[in-house]
Amino acid sequence: MEITVEELKKLKEGSYQLLDIRNELEASYGAIPGAVHLSRDAIESHPAVDLSRKLVICCSRGQFSLEVAEELAAQGYDAVSLSGGYQAWLLSQAQEEPEQDFAKDVEQSLRKKFRKAIWCKFVKAINRYELVKEGDRIAVCISGGKDSMLMAKLFQELKRHNKFEFEVRYLVMDPGYSPVNRQVIEDNARRLHVPVTIFESDIFDSVYHIEKSPCYLCARMRRGHLYHYAQELGCNKIALGHHFDDVIETILMGMLYGSQVQTMMPKLHSLNFEGMELIRPLYLVREEDIKAWRDHNGLHFIQCACKFTDTCTTCDNEESRSKRLEVKELIRELKKKNPYVEANIFKSVENVNLDTVIAYKQKGKKHHFLDHYDE
Repeated sequence: MEITVEELKKLKEGSYQLLDIRNELEASYGAIPGAVHLSRDAIESHPAVDLSRKLVICCSRGQFSLEVAEELAAQGYDAVSLSGGYQAWLLSQAQEEPEQDFAKDVEQSLRKKFRKAIWCKFVKAINRYELVKEGDRIAVCISGGKDSMLMAKLFQELKRHNKFEFEVRYLVMDPGYSPVNRQVIEDNARRLHVPVTIFESDIFDSVYHIEKSPCYLCARMRRGHLYHYAQELGCNKIALGHHFDDVIETILMGMLYGSQVQTMMPKLHSLNFEGMELIRPLYLVREEDIKAWRDHNGLHFIQCACKFTDTCTTCDNEESRSKRLEVKELIRELKKKNPYVEANIFKSVENVNLDTVIAYKQKGKKHHFLDHYDE
């Protein structure tokens, strides 16, 4: 009832059909070429599915897909589950020996094909928000996903053209990744010629049994560990891979779920680590362009590192979909009627008119329009 990645590669092209039943968020991190992405309930009715062929069902780790394959087989279809799921395929791809000039080709794509969409916007953010200054020692924090790995390659390119002296360290924190995710990160760093420094922590284990806001606590602890280790390395800044879409989604999430107007800042002083700053160099780079760069170069990154969601029990589970995914869908719908909606959301926090704001906070103190209304 299962088929391995190696066995799949030996099948004659056209003799089978690969069906990816991961949810939309998981699939957005990357997919097996040629796979049909759909929900499990749509398999028998989807127009792109050829039920006369062998059906290879793929989920994240091969658990949920096995159940679906067994159900289909019981109905008389030739269906099998991809053993290990997308993660197994991802690992097999990452372990393949890269072409001799693979990293150089990836770098060339940033200089040529994606110069305007990615490189120029990266440099624009660096200059506009003064993210990199002379004498800086920056810890580029790599999580293993497409955003942070792109950021690492962009910093390598920046070092080749820098007008003043600064240093960069490429830092990977392993908070308790699965062996597959850890291996994929290491293999991608090798293929892309990114000299990473890896340090370990037990954050995932520490928050695994926390019932209230484990994700918030995990994020706080991970950032604290990054600050601490970067400071030990002599760095004064950590660079995170948040992009333009993260910014506008954060603005809407604050309004819709947090009852406040706020944004994700391009840089911040650390409150707990003196002399340390957080910078976001991908601040102006669109996620769709990052995905285009990834796919153009045939790159594949880990889809989810979190211990809470790194399991097939979340596949196609509507209740597990994050608020961020809901906001992504909202923006997508708004964009159908207004193609400038994303840029307008971004600009809205650059054009705040305090004369028309009922109340606001600054440095922890709340100000109200009635405070000076009668003056």
